[in-house]
Amino acid sequence: QVKLVQSGGGLVQSGGSLRLACEASGFDFSDYPMTWYRQYPDKEREAVADISAAGTTTHYADSVKGRFIISRDNDKSILYLQMNDLKPEDTAVYYCKRPGRQLSRELEYWGQGTQVTVSS
Repeated sequence: QVKLVQSGGGLVQSGGSLRLACEASGFDFSDYPMTWYRQYPDKEREAVADISAAGTTTHYADSVKGRFIISRDNDKSILYLQMNDLKPEDTAVYYCKRPGRQLSRELEYWGQGTQVTVSS
């Protein structure tokens, strides 16, 4: 079955760096674009960065542009989010997501979430 298992995250000081990973299994990872989201307490999840299936196109939220880098290794079926120059406002739970497909009735899938805490 489809699985997205996240790793990385934790506590870091302001200005520090962290890397999140999302290991995929149960589907052809190289065939799907992927997205990182984050969620603040009592808020809806917001997209942080997305990447095309081949990894050639990326998009970032304005709040992380120039600081975060999304990448993927299709040979290993792993999605990454390199987070640099972290700020306290980056503190959130981060999720990776595989989109669904309407025509083939495939559901979207989410990773389990990982806490990132940035201290000032």
